[in-house]
Amino acid sequence: MKTRKCILAEYSQICYLSAKTFSMEYGFLSVIPPIIAIILALRTKQVYIALLFGIWFSWLIIKGWNPLEGTLAMIEAMVNVFQSKGNTRTIMFSALVGSLLIFIQYSRGVEGFINIINKKLIKLEAKKTGYSRVMVQILAAVTGILLFVETSISSLTVGTLYRPIFDKLKIPREKLAYIADASSAPSSILIPFNAWGAFIMGLLLTQEIDKPFSVMMASIKYNFYPLLAIGILFFIILSKKDFGLMKKAEKRTLETGKLMNKGAKPMVSDEVTSFPPKEGIRAKAYNMIVPLLVMIFMMPINLIYTGWSNVKTATSFLNHASQAIGEGSGSSSVLYAVITAILVAISMYFIQGILKPKEAVNLTLKGISELMPLALLMLLAFAIGDACKELETGIYVANATKSWLSAELLPAVVFIISSFIAFSTGTSWGTFAIMLAISIPMATIHNADITIVVAATLGGGIFGDHCSPISDTSIISSMASASDHIDHVKTQLPYALFGGVITVVLYLIIGFFG
Repeated sequence: MKTRKCILAEYSQICYLSAKTFSMEYGFLSVIPPIIAIILALRTKQVYIALLFGIWFSWLIIKGWNPLEGTLAMIEAMVNVFQSKGNTRTIMFSALVGSLLIFIQYSRGVEGFINIINKKLIKLEAKKTGYSRVMVQILAAVTGILLFVETSISSLTVGTLYRPIFDKLKIPREKLAYIADASSAPSSILIPFNAWGAFIMGLLLTQEIDKPFSVMMASIKYNFYPLLAIGILFFIILSKKDFGLMKKAEKRTLETGKLMNKGAKPMVSDEVTSFPPKEGIRAKAYNMIVPLLVMIFMMPINLIYTGWSNVKTATSFLNHASQAIGEGSGSSSVLYAVITAILVAISMYFIQGILKPKEAVNLTLKGISELMPLALLMLLAFAIGDACKELETGIYVANATKSWLSAELLPAVVFIISSFIAFSTGTSWGTFAIMLAISIPMATIHNADITIVVAATLGGGIFGDHCSPISDTSIISSMASASDHIDHVKTQLPYALFGGVITVVLYLIIGFFG
């Protein structure tokens, strides 16, 4: 027989759970904030305002439509983003990477690299006419892929480095913008030893994925769109078989020498893409190459270091190291890597007499200020992800689709929805934050392979980002390449759509026959 005290205790527990369940079940209201964010992004073309309003509306719902409490809760929610050490490290990395970019420009490292490329191209052209045109495009694409550490750095570097060479060889600005755009985000998502990897692992952790690094790495082989985007890029360069508006751009430049269409307005920002180098010093390529290589190589080393103590059983040193990479902190690794690269750059420039302490401080602050918009975007992306989790948006969408959506269709549907959100908001990161909170619960309820669903979510974000005229990476690519932005979007769109259609077909095949 249960005592009266026990019965009362059980009754109290049931009441508490019922109240909690009721308070957390927002139904269709839970999907309104991301929908509002998408609509606002389409109408205003302002991603920051759209995400901010989406966050505010989320907390307005949570706080029972009380505008004062909702506003205060929104502010506290954005403050709480920094309670996560991983979030804070990722945001710091994004800001500091701007400082590294400023340093390599100031040291004339970019200019030195261009000089080396120019010499190589002259030799190639002497051997075979037209060969240098293909080779410089290949070099630009490879450079974009190697700079997987950050999409902004990749796009900025490719655009600023190769623009003078492309102009000289009569390659249209639209083609340079396409190469800068198509080689940046796809490589960053496929080689996730960067802020992208740290950000994605943070989002996977919020969805209670035990081993986020392993899931992220396992998803790469199913992330078809980025793989196709890079494959299409190299095929177009090597085969010289452009199609759509890019073919017209190539014909225009070859026949008339005009790098842009008549009436085109190049999107150039000297403040971001061409910080004035120091005068009176020699241009040396290693002033750019060494700091960038340090940052790239330090990332896996830092992953091993941060994960070393978390490995419980290992059969050998190599086995211990491989396990440590999976256990390491992605956010710590990228932050330590960029700080190391900045310190190496400062030391190099001090020894050469390029920098003084005061200049180093000023350049660091200047670089941070230039990439603050990216850091703010991360803050808002983390905040809207937290809000969607609080509203249980993912659980609602998963349950709402359970009756008609099968595990076989899920990857293709998730890819299409992610694409639409990324196209609407212009940010793949914001899409990841919104969609991973939805797609992972859907995968769990439908008993679908989580790695494939994660891949479809990430790939959809990249595809939509490539198609969107308000995409930050597309805008940066246009700026760095001094291309008309709308012309860049229009010429890239056929290539992106071609890859997107093939991706949907592949997800359907793997869903039904895999």
